[in-house]
Amino acid sequence: MGKKLLEINNLKAEVEGNEILKGVDLEIRKGEIHAIMGPNGAGKSTLVNTIMGHPKYVVSAGDIIFDGKKINDLKVDERARRGIFMSFQYPEEIQGITVENFLRNAKAAVTGKKSGILAFRRALKEKLKLLKIDDSYAKRYLNVGFSGGEKKKNEILQMAVLEPKLAMLDETDSGLDVDAVRIVSEGVSKLRTEDNSVLIITHHNNILEYLKPDYVHILVNGKIVKTGDASLAEEIEENGYDKFKALA
Repeated sequence: MGKKLLEINNLKAEVEGNEILKGVDLEIRKGEIHAIMGPNGAGKSTLVNTIMGHPKYVVSAGDIIFDGKKINDLKVDERARRGIFMSFQYPEEIQGITVENFLRNAKAAVTGKKSGILAFRRALKEKLKLLKIDDSYAKRYLNVGFSGGEKKKNEILQMAVLEPKLAMLDETDSGLDVDAVRIVSEGVSKLRTEDNSVLIITHHNNILEYLKPDYVHILVNGKIVKTGDASLAEEIEENGYDKFKALA
């Protein structure tokens, strides 16, 4: 068992005055993979956005403790600098900025140090090789003309370059075919160490068959109603959420 990385106590959060999270408790230790599943509108994306500090999501009660320090009042960029990363469900296309430039600037923003172009390029090539992504990818404009699978691979590449302590993946597998799910899963697995953790939100069991989470949490109506191992995801695949809705 690794050291405690993220601790969430009785977290309540609202969006535009509507309470979405109604008292979430969650603990993630270093080296663990956690999956959160639940029906639409349960609050899954709200949870990761609240952990990331998105200003639209307002904490009304509870604490978010990351690496031993309460981060409730920190802005998004401050949380990123402490080692929290979040992938987006719908990554934006940005004309005129190459993947390489974007990643170099993102790394500088998170670490506070700008690396030289050649040194960064060498490091990026290693990450591309690790993730089996073609070198030409780095020269393309960010997400412009990318397939769904390429956009998701790009998010895993970001994760590889930024080396966060906690990576939160919001429906990384949505809209991906079986091959793309496997490639993304392998990428996440390769980046996993004893010192970092992954929190993945998913609707499907497919990605979890590759990633093999340590814990699966069922979120219903703004609360975690059940926690178990990977077999919980299989149960949902077969029987849906009806049984768990009754627990909320």
